[in-house]
This record gives sequence, C-alpha cells and structure tokens, in this order.
Amino acid sequence: MAKATYKSAGVDLDLYRQAMARIPALLSKTKCARVIDVPQGFAGLCRLDFPTPLFARNYADPVLVACTDGVGTKLKVASAMGVYRTVGIDLVAMSVNDALCCGAEPLFFLDYVALPKDDPPLLAELLEGIVAGCLDAQCALLGGETAILPDLYKPGDFDLAGFCVGVVESKNVIDGKSIAPGDLVIGLASTGLHSNGYSLARKVVFEIAGLSVEDQAEAIGMKVGDALLTPTRIYVKAVRGILRHYSVKSVVHGIAHITGGGIRENLARIVPPKIRIVLDRDAWPVPPIFRWIQGLGEIDDAEMEQVFNLGIGMILVVSPFYAASIRKQLAAMGIDSWIIGQAEEGEPGGVVWSRPSPR
Repeated sequence: MAKATYKSAGVDLDLYRQAMARIPALLSKTKCARVIDVPQGFAGLCRLDFPTPLFARNYADPVLVACTDGVGTKLKVASAMGVYRTVGIDLVAMSVNDALCCGAEPLFFLDYVALPKDDPPLLAELLEGIVAGCLDAQCALLGGETAILPDLYKPGDFDLAGFCVGVVESKNVIDGKSIAPGDLVIGLASTGLHSNGYSLARKVVFEIAGLSVEDQAEAIGMKVGDALLTPTRIYVKAVRGILRHYSVKSVVHGIAHITGGGIRENLARIVPPKIRIVLDRDAWPVPPIFRWIQGLGEIDDAEMEQVFNLGIGMILVVSPFYAASIRKQLAAMGIDSWIIGQAEEGEPGGVVWSRPSPR
C-alpha cells in the first residue's frame, strides 16, 4: 500500500510554492509609502498616515472603513471563456466602491482565492487583475490567502473574496443624513452588468436562449462572453477627486453603490426619514445589454429594476448648486452622468419613480 501524502490528497506543495513565488512581484506594483515591508511575514502592515510631510494626511479623528465582497457567478463566465484577469478587477471594484459610499479613501486590499488544485498560471492571471484593480483604486494589495480545496471545488471551479480597508475623517463621513429637499441625484454610468444579476443573466443567455460565450450577440455588437465579462467600473479616482475638490464645503450628501437590489433598493439605504427621492426612469439611456437580456428572457421591467443596475453604477446625491460642476468634473474623468432624480420632503420615505413601471 502506497504511503499517503498531501499530493495524493490533491494538494501539490511544489506547485503551490511556484504559485506563491509569482506573488511578491505583483504585490510590489501597488506598494506605496504606507506599506511596511515584512518579508515572509504572517500579516501585512500599513501605516494609517504617510511617513513624509509632503503626503501626510494629518488626520484629526480618523475612522476606519471595512468592506468585503465577492464576484459571484460571473466566475462561471470567466471559466467558460478561460479569461480570468477581468474578474480580479471586479473583485476589487465591489469592495472599494462600497467603501467610497462613506467618503473613505481606500488604504489596502486583501484577497482570498480558493481553487480545487494548484494552478500557478490561473492564480497569476487572477492576481494580475486584482493588481490592476488596486492600481485603479489607488490602494495597496497588502496580502491574501490561496486555499487549495480539492474536496470542496470541482475541476474548473474557483472562488474569490476581497476585503478593503479605508479611512475617512469622522467629520467627513458621508451617511446620507444630510440629504435635504431640493438635492439632485446624479447617476454615474456603469460599464454593464458589473458583478450582479449573473445567476439570472446566465440562465437567460445560456439556458433559455441556448447561446455560448463564443456566439456573437448582434444586439450588443460583441461576443456574448466578452459582454458578460466587462469588468465593474471603479469610481475611486472620480469620486475622491470630487470630494477633494469640495473639501471645505459639504456638497456631496449621499453616495450609493448600485449592486444587487438595483437602483431603488440601494439608494433607499441612505435616504433619511421624511425625505423621499423621486427618480425619472427616462433620464438616462439604458445600455443595450440590459434590453438584450430582458428580451431573451421576457423579463418584467420590475424584475429588471430589482436585479440589475440598468446602466447606473453609482449615485451621488448632491447640493443642487454644485450638480453642474460635479457633472463637468465627471465628464473630464471620462464618466458619463445624468441628473436622474431629486430629493423632496414628505412621506413616504425611500425612493419612488416619477411614473409607474409600464408593466
């Protein structure tokens, strides 16, 4: 009888070491002055402030902001395409965009990758995407964990989780409490589905319509797999730029990241009592990919609205006097935006459409 080894149980430590050897060079791309080197350390270290006067934040009362998220069944599309870099960007986006809703500056990011077997090229491609996302979000990839779990994941399966920690001065925390009647709602364009609604999208596209990732979707002018793998937009540079621009005045009163639950449900999370926000569903063009999926699956408008972002990936609720200036700044950073609603006084609270759904 052969002796049992870790390799015979499905974990190849030699391959694992090969994979780990690729990581330091990738992490170094996101290193900033806050990061403290701890070679072979068991944890990553990050200074809250920069050690040099030139970049020092000089926090008076800093508040740490922590977020965690995953990519969901979009990973199934990545596996079908054999393309893994974009979901690394998605992983970062889902957490840093959430942190941004409090007005936070992302400090660092951690990842968790679970695989059925050691696969150094796959891990490297995933990490390349995570690094690209961290660079876009202006935060350091401080470390992470790679788990080889042959009994939990089938060949071809894998999972990702991400963790972001940010910081914001307590006086600058954005929580929606200052939203007032007359405030305008600015919708920032998404790049597509982002990372939500993929269980429904996959069922419609692959099961009901019988398409494959390699098929051409004429309605959207690209391959099915490419359309579904478009990475989530990271809004950090744009929104942080706006917050720095108005560092003295309280101009941005609320921020909502539009993820699962859609526009109304996510925006309602930040609306204070006795304020309601009225949205105009005709204020922005819904990207073709959403109408394409809706048509394939004969999905009701109400269902679409509670599952997908419909072209709005983030929302800013702002003072009406600065809305035009903010939109101009967004345009300069390459982000389309629209005035999609307004805050008003009265009951009921939450978020309503200016006219009912046509279905």
